[in-house]
Amino acid sequence: MNKHILNTVIQEFINNNINSNTAALLLKKTSFKNVELKEIAEQIEAKKRCKAKLPTWFNTPNIYYPNKLNIEQTSSEITAGYKSKLMSGNSIIDLTGGFGIDCFYFSKSFKEVIHCEIDEKLSKIVSYNFKQFGIDNVKAVNTDGIEHLKSSKQNYDWIYVDPSRRHDSKGKVFYLKDCLPNIPKHLDLLFEHTDNVLIKASPMLDLSIGITELKQTKAIHIVAVNNDVKELLFVLCKGYSGEIKINTINTKGDKNEAFEFAYSSEINAKANYSLPLTYLYEPNAAILKSGGFKTIAEKLDICKLHRHSHLYTSKVLINFPGRVFKITEELLYNKKNIKRILSNTKANITVRNFPESVSFLRKKFNIKDGGDTYVFFTTNANDEKVVVICEKV
Repeated sequence: MNKHILNTVIQEFINNNINSNTAALLLKKTSFKNVELKEIAEQIEAKKRCKAKLPTWFNTPNIYYPNKLNIEQTSSEITAGYKSKLMSGNSIIDLTGGFGIDCFYFSKSFKEVIHCEIDEKLSKIVSYNFKQFGIDNVKAVNTDGIEHLKSSKQNYDWIYVDPSRRHDSKGKVFYLKDCLPNIPKHLDLLFEHTDNVLIKASPMLDLSIGITELKQTKAIHIVAVNNDVKELLFVLCKGYSGEIKINTINTKGDKNEAFEFAYSSEINAKANYSLPLTYLYEPNAAILKSGGFKTIAEKLDICKLHRHSHLYTSKVLINFPGRVFKITEELLYNKKNIKRILSNTKANITVRNFPESVSFLRKKFNIKDGGDTYVFFTTNANDEKVVVICEKV
């Protein structure tokens, strides 16, 4: 950590060049005492990535940034804020602290927060930034979180861990046992120091695999932002062996789409099926990830179009966690029908349980992207390939 970067002149230079091309910037002959232009370019690149993801950091003066990879791998403020509302108490330890976004929000819910980070430079950066924020209840410890627990006798109200999903020999991995640290292997150690554990997993992890790997799971939170699943959060409770609750959340600006159900309910849930009625519903990404396809139909009293289509329909409009459309026309999928209605027009295309891709259909029928028409190529309850034309509600 080069503290000369925090000099007023250099900070002004960073802010004045925040939208500059850093590659071009490096070719300039500008020089500063005790700071290389490369270091400044790295600060600019990292800060740029914080504008939307970490606005509190971006808008706070004299923040020191790590390399851009640390920014890419960290939680967003939206997801960190969500996690902080799941837990509270006197103490929490974050075993894989990183850039400290989660700990920043944990500090609002706990009296004492321990931030473990094995990278010495990153640990110092986090400690410095917390002083800039005026946060004094977070202690940054430069250590491996698991090793810290092994040598500690302290108990915590909660333990949080976000294992690295990059493996030196396997590349990017999704099984928790292949991540670092190996949480399934160390679960007993964690429960020696707490009764409550929160684990952040890859959005690509299959829920059933995660449940198998993580004994004592009490709840799973599937967190999406603008219909993009960002985090899977496993809540573990010492000695728990009951029903697992699935919580899905999709944050869209200041609105949240939430849906909850018991994990086992999907096995016994019964969905009704129907041809397209008046309204068409497409679940948000968090629900699609949850696998609660029959459950949502049963709980909201709507019909599925087909067992594998994961589109829903009803005569009466309901409040639905996803996209909602009014159906204007339905037709069987054949060349004559499609050309008559859609050729040389603009439309937003979605395929669900359909053999052709969006790009293939656009090219085949000369359909441009955009406009106010929404077209679903799918399979109906009669196993027929159909085209459902809609307008957004």
